[in-house]
Amino acid sequence: MATTQSFLRIQTDANLQSMQVGSIMRKVKSRTWKKQRYFRLQDDCATIWYKSKKAGNAHSTFSISDVEAVREGHQSEVLLSIADEFPPDRCFTLVFRGRRSNLDLVAESAEEAQSWVRGMRRLIEDLENMNEKEKLDQWISDWFKKADKNGDGRMNFKEVQDLLKMMNVDMNEHHALRLFTMADKSQSGTLEDDEFVLFYKMLTQREEVLRIFQDYSSDGQTLSRRDLEEFLRQGQLEQGGRVQQHCTELMELYEPSETAKLRQAMTIDGFQMYLLSSEGSVFNPAMQQQYQDMSQPLCHYFISSSHNTYLMGDQIRGHSSVEAYIRALKRGCRCVEVDCWDGPNGEPIVYHGHTFTSKIQFKDVVTVLGNYAFKTSQYPVILSIENHCSVEQQRIMAQHLTRILGDKLLRNALEGKCSGDLPSPEDLKGKILLKGKKIGGLEGSLGGVVEDSLAAEVSDEDDAAEIDEENLQNDSIRRKKKSKQGLSKELSDCVVYCKSVRFNSFKHSRVHSKFYEISSFTESKAKKHMKDAGAEFVNHNARQLTRVYPGGIRTDSSNFNPQEMWNAGCQIVALNFQTAGAEMDLNDGLFGQNGRCGYVLKPAFMRSMEKRFDPEHPEIRDGYRPVTLAIKVISGQQLPKVNLKEGSIVDPLVRVEIHGVPKDQVKQETRHIDNNGFNPMWHETLTFILHVPELALVRFVVEDHDKTSKNDFIGQYTLPFSCLQQGYRHIHLLSKDGTSIPPSSLFVHIRIKEGT
Repeated sequence: MATTQSFLRIQTDANLQSMQVGSIMRKVKSRTWKKQRYFRLQDDCATIWYKSKKAGNAHSTFSISDVEAVREGHQSEVLLSIADEFPPDRCFTLVFRGRRSNLDLVAESAEEAQSWVRGMRRLIEDLENMNEKEKLDQWISDWFKKADKNGDGRMNFKEVQDLLKMMNVDMNEHHALRLFTMADKSQSGTLEDDEFVLFYKMLTQREEVLRIFQDYSSDGQTLSRRDLEEFLRQGQLEQGGRVQQHCTELMELYEPSETAKLRQAMTIDGFQMYLLSSEGSVFNPAMQQQYQDMSQPLCHYFISSSHNTYLMGDQIRGHSSVEAYIRALKRGCRCVEVDCWDGPNGEPIVYHGHTFTSKIQFKDVVTVLGNYAFKTSQYPVILSIENHCSVEQQRIMAQHLTRILGDKLLRNALEGKCSGDLPSPEDLKGKILLKGKKIGGLEGSLGGVVEDSLAAEVSDEDDAAEIDEENLQNDSIRRKKKSKQGLSKELSDCVVYCKSVRFNSFKHSRVHSKFYEISSFTESKAKKHMKDAGAEFVNHNARQLTRVYPGGIRTDSSNFNPQEMWNAGCQIVALNFQTAGAEMDLNDGLFGQNGRCGYVLKPAFMRSMEKRFDPEHPEIRDGYRPVTLAIKVISGQQLPKVNLKEGSIVDPLVRVEIHGVPKDQVKQETRHIDNNGFNPMWHETLTFILHVPELALVRFVVEDHDKTSKNDFIGQYTLPFSCLQQGYRHIHLLSKDGTSIPPSSLFVHIRIKEGT
């Protein structure tokens, strides 16, 4: 069932024609694993088919929508390892979304490689530019192909019944046959292209949307301009004088009928298209753009941060890879970490010391940093060095940093910026800042007094330091934690605004600490400080940077709840980006705003040293205004199947979680719906009172109810409370990996009012 657009694309693009003929290419997994596979673009222009001998003579496929980017040449560790065997113009890498491994390929010729690189980029771009109707058409086409088992381009009733089970629909056989017969206009006993589309449209009629549409429609058939304006004011709770202009824009953008446009009216198709668009999303599109003031001191921002960034897996045997840095940086991460150790041939290496994790070269990490630091965001990247190297190899590290990064590495304090405040993200655009130990202070680098000696402690974050002190019982480990090592002046000179210092106390910090100093805490130490002196911790973080990282007992690379640390104003809350879960959902949710630039401005009451904010007692502050959030969970659409057993249909429920200060940590859930993942209806309202809405994140979770064991995860979506749009909204669900799973969504109504 190839779409007309697919046909036209292939007819007008020589690269796609070549891809459709197919190519024999080498799939490369390592220096020794290089196997030939036949790759071909299918007629739908949405799927790549390849023949694999892995399961006899079986074939495999993957969707173009799963591919995030194409890299040319030796831009992966695997392809670099065979650089002496195959030239870069024959090599390319397909980068998949989420945490799926990349696909490294070697073509038979440079021309063939270029055809695939250009063709794949064209297809990815076309997908990204699709409107909602085209995306839906593509989705329908995908289902048709899955259900058309014999590949004859037609579907009999048995295939339709199988399709309904695949789509999570437990439909009465008589009703299914009635829809099938109505769609079978040719009365052939099978459904073909347009007939299947008609069947799908009847199947997916949104009664709840139709009811809202008719509530606002004067004639029951269309929304006049006045009807739509009334819907925007009453249904979507829009205010101000821009409603009329917005009404015009919506009709122009989403109404498919030219006749309706001429009449200045909107049909049910246009109305549903609007509700499913980014404008109809729960996340305010204006706040997905960069909208915050970026000229404040660095310590006034939450900064997206990664822990042990080099690891693709756990902390004991995990694979170290430069790919992990690329993935973190492309997700908007602005603080990455390297653990540096003496390596062979005088070259420093990066790995998790005293473990079985694999090793990579420090210079390769720096090269990747230089290449990828500013592809997603122009704002500064902090390179956090955990330094275990000898003075000799520290000098090599400094050489690599200065030679490879060049002007990107900040080497000197900015002119006029040594007044007691850190520079801003705007001041530091395009710069990489080194975080580490430093001989002397910022004054020293400007010709002032040198405070420390060359025997400065190199790292306060070695492996033993990552084990919570209260868990330390072995004196030898304790002694190792306190050990000191020489620091090279060359590496010290690369540190400017992020000088690592050991934390003493908040009182000591108030009197003695410099604005350019940064202290690091394990999660348990940070929690203790929050419990003992929450307001002082917030005040400390209004002056200077703090980094919090997972405790050493998290050998499985699990994460702590970052919200607790953000509540205290901690800026650099370092998480294991390779580990999916609720903690990374919160991180992605917070940093999904402000253009995904990796920096989010803290609320005003956390930026002023004159104000006193205690996350444990949020009501004791100026401007305390609790709000009530009412979320009516109306329906779900095309939820993915999670239990692959034949005939299994999900029993979905929706949980809404509020993550914020302790008083705002609350969750509520709907009842579960039996055997309906296709179009479940809840019509249940969940109500929350938020004491500090400025810090709150809202997480929508959909699960498959199970009476006997733990519920299965279906999808989730997390966003800041401040970015919620009121009114009737769709929530486009994400997988456990944080990737989209179209067209799975929730339909809700959101209302916010001040007071309780």
